[in-house]
Amino acid sequence: SMTDARAFRGFRFPAEVILWAVRWYLSFPISYRDLERMLADRGVQVDHTTMCRWVQRFAPELEKRMRRHLRPCRGPWHVDETYVRVGGQWRYLYRAVDDTGQTIDFLLSAKRDKKAAKRFFRQALARGNTRHPRTLVTDRLKSYPGAIREMKRDGEMWRFTRHRRGRWLNNRVEQDHRRVKRRTGPMLGFQGFWTARRTLAGVEAMAMLAKGQVRAVPANDLPAQRAFVHRVFGIAA
Repeated sequence: SMTDARAFRGFRFPAEVILWAVRWYLSFPISYRDLERMLADRGVQVDHTTMCRWVQRFAPELEKRMRRHLRPCRGPWHVDETYVRVGGQWRYLYRAVDDTGQTIDFLLSAKRDKKAAKRFFRQALARGNTRHPRTLVTDRLKSYPGAIREMKRDGEMWRFTRHRRGRWLNNRVEQDHRRVKRRTGPMLGFQGFWTARRTLAGVEAMAMLAKGQVRAVPANDLPAQRAFVHRVFGIAA
């Protein structure tokens, strides 16, 4: 993996400024031009396209480095998908939270079918802070039962996992979608799938940080969140 000494090599702005811009863009409903004006107010002249490159570079790296510090997820999995506009078309963001509202995992997919559902479950089960759930709660999308049945048959999922389906059972994850929708609204969609995937990784990472899913970082404690982000990138807070 990328070493901390090389993380910001080639960038003419200090690492603290870059991480400040990345954190704020991923955490709050602001546009790149809003962020450009905010930095200018603090005496830092940087173009909004430069900040876009910062986010594309460091958002997925932040999510990757944060994963090893997450608390374990427990209880039933509430799984659902929401819509994200990419390249003028609607794409699907699969998301899952546990019974306490902690984010389990997410996956951007071009399609909403059995293959996509299996890909999402495999990815979620491979995370270091997850284990096979006793209960999976989904809506009535037809692709879920077939995906779960095949994964049980192939030994990829615990065969005693119970699958509950119902229109009103998934309010917990549907409410959690709002956190992501509130952030992606000012983005007005994404130009490409690669850009969307990398940006959403950062949005979800900062949401997990705000929820208190990172060990020793209390929920909604902005100074502690800033110190954590600086620490995982090897920068003194």
